[in-house]
Amino acid sequence: MFLLYGMLMLCLIVSSSAQENCSSNSSNSPSLELYNHLLKGYEKGLRPVKNWRNVTTVYIDVVVYAVLKVDEKNQVFTAYIWYSQSWTDEFLTWNPERFDDINETFIPTDKVWVPDIIIQELVDLGKSPEIPHVYITHRGTILNAKPMQVMTTCDLTIYYFPFDEQKCNLTFTSWIFTTKQLNITLERPTEEVKKDKKVFMNYGEWDLCSVLSHYIVSEEEGDTYPVEVLTVVIRRRPLFYVVNLIIPSAFLMALDILGFYQPPESGERISFKITLLLGYSVFLLIVSDELPATPGGTPLIGIYFIVCMALLVISVAESIFIIRINQKQHLQPEVPKWIERLVLEKITALLCIKNKKIFRLHKTCSSPTLQEVERTSTEKLVEYNLENVAGCNNSTGLILPMKENRDMLDSILQEVISIRKSVENSSSHDSEVEWLQIAYVLDILLFRMYLVAVFAYFLILGILWSNSQKSMTNS
Repeated sequence: MFLLYGMLMLCLIVSSSAQENCSSNSSNSPSLELYNHLLKGYEKGLRPVKNWRNVTTVYIDVVVYAVLKVDEKNQVFTAYIWYSQSWTDEFLTWNPERFDDINETFIPTDKVWVPDIIIQELVDLGKSPEIPHVYITHRGTILNAKPMQVMTTCDLTIYYFPFDEQKCNLTFTSWIFTTKQLNITLERPTEEVKKDKKVFMNYGEWDLCSVLSHYIVSEEEGDTYPVEVLTVVIRRRPLFYVVNLIIPSAFLMALDILGFYQPPESGERISFKITLLLGYSVFLLIVSDELPATPGGTPLIGIYFIVCMALLVISVAESIFIIRINQKQHLQPEVPKWIERLVLEKITALLCIKNKKIFRLHKTCSSPTLQEVERTSTEKLVEYNLENVAGCNNSTGLILPMKENRDMLDSILQEVISIRKSVENSSSHDSEVEWLQIAYVLDILLFRMYLVAVFAYFLILGILWSNSQKSMTNS
């Protein structure tokens, strides 16, 4: 009886312990069992290969999501990219049948080995979100994907601003592993990476042209390191700068050209051109904030503004010179013969001015000279005196007027004096007209030279910008 009771108690104890083991095993889910299985005895500080001679291949992929900023002054390129890297961890494999057919799972990033791939040009990660887990398959393939805001150094060339194209490199390499231990390659084909714009935010100042890639091996202190270089090619959209910078400047230059059609003797031309020059100076002060500032050199648009300012200054100087020529009659009444011959004959022929009558007065059609007027007046006076002579003195041969006709003689002398003054005024007026004609001819000559300089400059500028566009297209 006692023996039977003892056997019954033993059976109860065994059954209760079996139930406890079953309940404890049922509380462990397959995911938890898999997690414990993978990390049991795992060492994340060692490269995940069973044979140390095997090379770990890391597959990388980059997709440009947006170009946030291009800082020309500090030579910094800021972009938002989607970066992923995958590799095979030989220690993190399992049989899905043992764990309820689980083929993939997630593990915290800080629990597994991660390749030390860096971007050489990186200066700041910015506000990149932290992704705490990596994706892993039952074959040991690990995928570490995350968005990144990268700020990298870039050799920015702004000579052709705003029609410039920039190429910024993202150089991916290992910090300590050589090519004997680790290799870096692209996950997708090169052409697919080059033309991938499906997620690019195409609404900003910059347009994504392509993402070029090439693989190189760098050598340092006898060791070789794997390097995968991705070149992000971006192009600036120039419409904003053309509308707000180039076209207004061209309009001001057109107004300066129209200012030459004001008469040279008019004082309004010089005031108009000085006002235009001051307005252009204010315009440059306003747009200076829109121009990129780099210590490396001046962009072509900066040269464009400088030359436009220089042309406006030359235009003002030309107007001052013409006004000086026009006022020359007050300092030098008579026009030198060599100036008259050079300007009114040779330069008019050079300028193809067919109607030369408007530039030169013919002396045959001018007023009578002073000697002719005096001779005519003297003859009239002698004739008048002969008619009114009462007698003559043959010994002296002098003709003397009568006293009663002295009043008439005075009136004739006054008439002669007035005629003399009129002739002198007419001669002075002829000199003024000649200086004015010289000013007109020189004004036409300088205006045509100014037109040639302006159009030649704009033509050269257009050729330079168009060549830059062609070179960008071909590259």
